[in-house]
Amino acid sequence: MSDSILSLDNVHTHIGRHHILQGVSLTADKGGATLLLGRNGAGKSTTLRTIMGLCPASTGRINFKGTAIENKKTHEIARMGMGFVPEDRAVLFNLTVEENFRLSMIEENEKTHGNLNEVLKLFPALKKFWKTKAGLLSGGQKQMLAIARVFVCDHALLLIDEPSKGLAPIVVDQLGEALLRIKDQTKIILVEQNFNLARQVGSDCFILDDGRVVFHGLIQDLAQDKTMMKKYLGI
Repeated sequence: MSDSILSLDNVHTHIGRHHILQGVSLTADKGGATLLLGRNGAGKSTTLRTIMGLCPASTGRINFKGTAIENKKTHEIARMGMGFVPEDRAVLFNLTVEENFRLSMIEENEKTHGNLNEVLKLFPALKKFWKTKAGLLSGGQKQMLAIARVFVCDHALLLIDEPSKGLAPIVVDQLGEALLRIKDQTKIILVEQNFNLARQVGSDCFILDDGRVVFHGLIQDLAQDKTMMKKYLGI
């Protein structure tokens, strides 16, 4: 049996007249974290949104847990066990932290409440603001809520887009610790511009450039390739 939980085969995605993904192929094995790296505009976020069905693939195949999903609706993909944390966090500002969590539960039962108790150990600040409207949280707290909210359900895969964007260094450190613990239980595909955070969380990485995969390998090897780092990551 294959160890792959997700695969993309020659995926093309158009947004309006723009041809964003131009034949993306990648495979993510079960367990741990797979990294998607690249400059702004390389197609990383569109890749996650295409996987999730928010930007449907024009052509190509997407396989999740042995099932083709390229023609499925977003809610159908979510119910198969895929969670998504978008770049803009998308917490519901007018609802409390508690209400954000309860709304995220596909089923509210003993299992999801058990998961909730565990995730509050990862993000204890959220318990402090339990009855506070999400719109009043700091940027770091909103990001914690966005990640924690999808973790209450038993997702087989989490797609997380730019979690450290705009956060203070101390919050990024806390986020890194939480992601390390989460990846021990749930597969993560992580889009991240902070190379140090990405290197801390995952090892298998893909670089996208102009809607194409231009590198696949270990991030430890990538870190030694100064030419590749400068050309595709600007580091």
